[in-house]
Amino acid sequence: MIDVAEVPSLRDPILVAAFEGWNDAGEAASTAITHLRTVWHATKLAAMDPEDYYDFQVNRPRVALDKGQRRVIWPTTRLFLCRSTTMDRDVILVQGIEPSTRWRTFTIELVELAGRLGVSTVVTLGALLADVPHTRPLPVTTTSDDAATRTRYGLDASTYQGPTGIVGVLNDAAARAGFDAMSSWAAVPHYAGGAPSPKATLALLGALEDVLDIVIARGDLEEDARAWERGVDELAASDAEVAEYVSSLEDESDAAELPEASGDAIAREFGRYLRYLETPEEPEA
Repeated sequence: MIDVAEVPSLRDPILVAAFEGWNDAGEAASTAITHLRTVWHATKLAAMDPEDYYDFQVNRPRVALDKGQRRVIWPTTRLFLCRSTTMDRDVILVQGIEPSTRWRTFTIELVELAGRLGVSTVVTLGALLADVPHTRPLPVTTTSDDAATRTRYGLDASTYQGPTGIVGVLNDAAARAGFDAMSSWAAVPHYAGGAPSPKATLALLGALEDVLDIVIARGDLEEDARAWERGVDELAASDAEVAEYVSSLEDESDAAELPEASGDAIAREFGRYLRYLETPEEPEA
């Protein structure tokens, strides 16, 4: 069962979820949630009972010092509430580890709680390893399986078939329950797929801004992304085969992006720029 704290009345809340594990190349998606928790001053709302869903030999509990006392921290999925003053909607963040067992029950619990909280929109975040160059903007694909949601948000339908993770299962359950359910996936260069991957995290945050028409403070992420790119540059420069491979990926990416040099891409960037001008800074906690 989910242990839920008392919750005040919420303003048309959005639920945004990401999970560590198979769905989280470079830890890009889970880091996006951690960033949102920080910039939106999130407070803990609820937690799943870890006994129901996790194999503790796979995801072991940790021992930590808390005010001089040792305590055990159990691996689980937690929900956080963000009541930002720069948005007219509240946000519920879901952050956890892909469960070891009972996935259907796990998703039913989350979806039912979302319904009780008045959530109307569910966005899941993921990241996958792909043949993309680290020197170009990392692509993010946002899709929905519901035709009405695609029309409302200007999304595409996913054509993926194959194994899925808890992100895919949760998104499907949310759509079947009648939520506006969508999923954003960032592509992480497979030759630089180790964590962290701040450039992919930035790409996911940008996609979230576009879909929800909001502005998200970047903090140190932009500098972290530049440092990450410089590090991968050095790696590629030290290996002729890697450098040649990256060059071929750049050529493919540039050719694919040529039609995007105008129209929708320019409108999207201009809209993002206007949102930054119009949105006040989030006050310090």
